[in-house]
Amino acid sequence: MHPYQDPSRPVAERVEDLLSRMTPEEKAGQLFHTMLTMNADGTPVTEADGETIELTTRQLVEDRQLTHFNLLGTYGAREMALWHNAIQEMAASTRLGIPVSLSTDPRHTFTDNIGASFNAGAFSAWPEALGLAAIGDPDLVHAFADTVRREYLSVGFRTALHPQIDLATEPRWSRQSGTFGSDAKLTGELVRAYVRGLQGPALGPDSVAAMVKHFPGGGPQKDGEDPHFPHGKEQVYPGGMREHHLEPFKAAIAAGCSQMMPYYGQPIGTDWEEVGFGFNKGVVTGLLREELGFTGIVCSDWGLLQDHPIFGETHVARAWGVEHLSVAERAAKALDAGVDQFGGEECPEVIVELVATGRISEARIDDSVRRLLREKFLLGLFDARRYVDPDEAAETVGRADFTAAGAAAQRRSLTVLTDGPLPLPGRPRLYVENVDPAVAAAYGEVVADPAGAELAVLRLRTPYEERPNRFESFFHSGSLAFRPEELDGVLALLRAVPTVVCVNLERPAVLPEIAEHAAALIADYGASDEALLDVVFGRAKAEGRLPFELPRSMAAVEASRPDVPNDTLDPVFPHGHGLDVLPHGHGLEI
Repeated sequence: MHPYQDPSRPVAERVEDLLSRMTPEEKAGQLFHTMLTMNADGTPVTEADGETIELTTRQLVEDRQLTHFNLLGTYGAREMALWHNAIQEMAASTRLGIPVSLSTDPRHTFTDNIGASFNAGAFSAWPEALGLAAIGDPDLVHAFADTVRREYLSVGFRTALHPQIDLATEPRWSRQSGTFGSDAKLTGELVRAYVRGLQGPALGPDSVAAMVKHFPGGGPQKDGEDPHFPHGKEQVYPGGMREHHLEPFKAAIAAGCSQMMPYYGQPIGTDWEEVGFGFNKGVVTGLLREELGFTGIVCSDWGLLQDHPIFGETHVARAWGVEHLSVAERAAKALDAGVDQFGGEECPEVIVELVATGRISEARIDDSVRRLLREKFLLGLFDARRYVDPDEAAETVGRADFTAAGAAAQRRSLTVLTDGPLPLPGRPRLYVENVDPAVAAAYGEVVADPAGAELAVLRLRTPYEERPNRFESFFHSGSLAFRPEELDGVLALLRAVPTVVCVNLERPAVLPEIAEHAAALIADYGASDEALLDVVFGRAKAEGRLPFELPRSMAAVEASRPDVPNDTLDPVFPHGHGLDVLPHGHGLEI
C-alpha cells in the first residue's frame, strides 16, 4: 500500500505522496471538468453522440485521464447509482486509481436547460431559487440544501454546480431564475445557509462540495443578453455598483464554500482588464484570492478554450476579449489568472505542452492539482465514499418526506400580487388553461368553454424572444412584454369571466394590463398545479414576496441601469410586494 492509499495518514501527506507519483499527463487530466451522459440502464455510454459529447467515457477516463465529470440528462436514481459505480470501477483500474468526482447542475426544480439546470425528475421538486428567496427563510434554505445533499450523496454526486448568487439587477437577463433575486443582503443570508446545508460545518465524507457562481456577479449584462453567446459578452456597471455585487460572494466565502466559478462576462468600462473573468488575473487572483481570501478551487465556466458542438451546432469558445489567442495561449492566460480547472473542456495535451515548452511551470500545475486532490481525499472518495448503494439511492431520491417538504415550499413561495376574491369557497364551474383539467377537477366542475364557467384559472410564463439556434433557445432573453396578439387573447378571457392568473416568473414580466383586469394575480417560481389551486381555494397559505420588481414597460427596462437593483421607473409591483391571503378566508360570492 502506498501512503496515499492509507486512510490513517493525514490528508496533506496523502496528497503530497500521490502528487509525487503522477506523470505530467496524469496531472494535466485533473485540470479538466467535462460533461458525460449515461445510458438509461445505468451503463456508461460507449460511443460519443457527435452532437454535444465528442469523446467516449473510456477515452476520457483511460486515455485522457480525466477524473472530474458533469452528468447531463435526467435518469432514474438506481440507474444513476449504477452508472456512478461503473465509472468509479473504470477509474480504479487506471495506474493510480484516482477516483472520479461527479458534479451536476441543479436537479430539484422545474427548469430544464442543458446549459443551466435539469427538471427534478426522480428528485424531490422544490421552487426555483427565486422561490426560496420569495419565502426568504434561511432555515428553509438550509433544509433544502441538506435534502439536496442527501439525495446527491445517494447517487454519487459530490460537487453541486450551485448555488448561483448573482444579483438579478438586469430585468432581461435569462439566468435570474437560478438566483436569489435582487437583494444582496438576503442573498448573503441564504447562501450562507445553502453552503452549510450542502457541506456541513466542514468539508468531509458526508459533504457535497458547493461550487458558487458566477464570480464577481453576473447580473449586470448589457441589454440582459447571455454571455454564453458572443452578443451577450459585455458586462457593464453604469450605476457604479460593482462592489455591491460582491456582497453575496463575501458571505459564501465566510461560509466556507469549497469552489468558485468565475463568469463568462467581459467587464467593460472599469479598471479591470477587458477580458472574460476566467482570464482575468485582477479578478481571480487579485480580488478573489488576495483581497477576499478565497483558498478553494477555482473552476472556469464551461467552454472557454475551444469551439464545441452543442446539439450538433458549433458554438465558439467563450474566450471573450482573448478570441485572437490560440487554445494554448488561452489556457496559459487562465492559469496565470489563477484558474485551477477548466469546465467543459477535455484537452490535457495542451497543458502537457505548455509545461514541456516552459510556458507554464510544473510547480504552477502542482498548485492546482494539490487543491483538486485534497478535495477528493476530504470527501472520502479514496476511501469509504468511492461507491454508492443503488438500493439506498432508490430509497433516498424522491423520498416521501423530501417530496412533501418540496411541495410545501412550492405553496409558501407563491406570491399573491392582487387578491381580489381569494381564497375561493365551494366548487365553482372552472375553466382552465395551462392547468391539468384532471387536477382542477378536485377543486371544481371543469367546463370546456369559458362561457359556461363561473371562474377561470390561467397559467402563463414570462414572455421572451425566440432565438435562432437550439442551445440559445433555452436561454429566455429579450422583451419581457407579452406580444399584442397574446395579450389580446388573455384580456379577452379576463373580460369574459373572472380569472385568476398565475404567471411563472423566470424573469420580471411586464404585465400592467393583466394586473389591472385579472380577478386575482399570483406569481410562481416553479409550482405544481396542485400547489397553485391549494392557495387559490384556501387550502394553503402563500407567503411569497417579490424577489425583484415588476416593470411597467419595456421602455422603463431599457432606461434602467443593469447593475442597479430595482431601477425601473414606476414599477407595477415593487420589490418585496406580496399579499397575505389566509386559508379559508372570505371568498368570491358565485
